[in-house]
Amino acid sequence: MKASYEQSGLLIVVSGPSGVGKGTVCNYLRGVMPDLAYSISATTRTPRVGEEHGVNYFFQTKDEFQEMIQKDELIEWAEYVGNYYGTPRRYVEETLAAGKDVLLEIEVQGAMQVKKHFPQGLFIFLAPPSLEDLRERIVGRGTETQESLTNRLAAASEELAQLSEYDYVVVNDQVEKASERIRAILTAEHCKTHRFWMSEE
Repeated sequence: MKASYEQSGLLIVVSGPSGVGKGTVCNYLRGVMPDLAYSISATTRTPRVGEEHGVNYFFQTKDEFQEMIQKDELIEWAEYVGNYYGTPRRYVEETLAAGKDVLLEIEVQGAMQVKKHFPQGLFIFLAPPSLEDLRERIVGRGTETQESLTNRLAAASEELAQLSEYDYVVVNDQVEKASERIRAILTAEHCKTHRFWMSEE
């Protein structure tokens, strides 16, 4: 008899409030887990300094984005603080079928849509140490008006109320520590009993 683990990939959804550090944590994870596939989201927001089309996001016009919605090319999409965000369907489905884990870094509203289509996914909420810490991070970007800052903090309070919809909560107090917690979660998920069996050699 030979011990084996299921080879199908895990769909890992990391979401949380704007400014909590989702991109930073996910980039760190990709650096220490080179086999982890990263699904690039589409968005209509303006690129920030250093961001590249096709690397950080697929930056699109609202007309282009709406066309993707009409063609059912997104597994989730959401309008957040005046911009659209979404996850292209084809890449995710093909990569999971090939046995690779896929990491989605998306907003909370989008994560709830993914959960309807992929209830077997792994949902991780990235939380700030405190709302004051979150406010400082957003202000530190230097890209927000007072109105958009107020809107983002209000949205964060509503998103924190949805913690019960997630499988795990990871506090992003330090990027390295938060990333290690997520790696530990992934290892545990791959070792769950329903992914294990004994077979004849």
